[in-house]
Amino acid sequence: MQLRFASYNIHKAVGIDRRRDPERIVAVLREFDADVIALQEADLRLGDRAAVLPRALLDDSPWRAAPVSKRPRSMGWHGNAILVRRTLAVGECHALDLPTLEPRGAVCVEIGEGEARFRVIGTHLDLSGLRRRDQVRALLSFVASAPAMPTVILGDFNQWGTSSGAMREFGEEWALVTPGASYPSRRPIARLDRIVHSGNWSLTGNHVHHSALATLASDHLPVHADLNLA
Repeated sequence: MQLRFASYNIHKAVGIDRRRDPERIVAVLREFDADVIALQEADLRLGDRAAVLPRALLDDSPWRAAPVSKRPRSMGWHGNAILVRRTLAVGECHALDLPTLEPRGAVCVEIGEGEARFRVIGTHLDLSGLRRRDQVRALLSFVASAPAMPTVILGDFNQWGTSSGAMREFGEEWALVTPGASYPSRRPIARLDRIVHSGNWSLTGNHVHHSALATLASDHLPVHADLNLA
């Protein structure tokens, strides 16, 4: 089974032209057409933390939002959301709290059925770097305590070095995929958006989606990886 996994910090649907345009974000999602998409900054930060992508837009898309939110109008938890292609079964979902000095979290979704079942975790790690290692340790602790299954962790890691800092917390049983520079979208220099997978997967390709529309739609470019489940 080969699937495309993507991570996209949508910046609350505000593009580099300072316009909030959810339809533009969904158009970018259609361009790279992943099976599972981890979104960051998918909810407004203030008030009732409403989702920035209206449900009507998603209803007309190939994806549905996994039910990970704790608030009625939110799509995710601390802005983290996961979209899953409608042909894939969605099982247990969890909103995870992370050790932090600022509002941060992660979301976990079990996808598929039987032997083809796997886990996806979407996250947005600490900007300051003071708790980033602790946050990765918390994610790995959750995985270790949960039922064993193939796992993909993806998101905005806010880590400049590809194998330094918090990324060192991933042991030999994890493969780190850094498709390339994805921030800032207009002239990307930082490789902040990553995909990490367990050894059950083999990587067949990875890419930074750098289209004209993606350059405009958010301050991050989407990244994706094609993984084959052994």
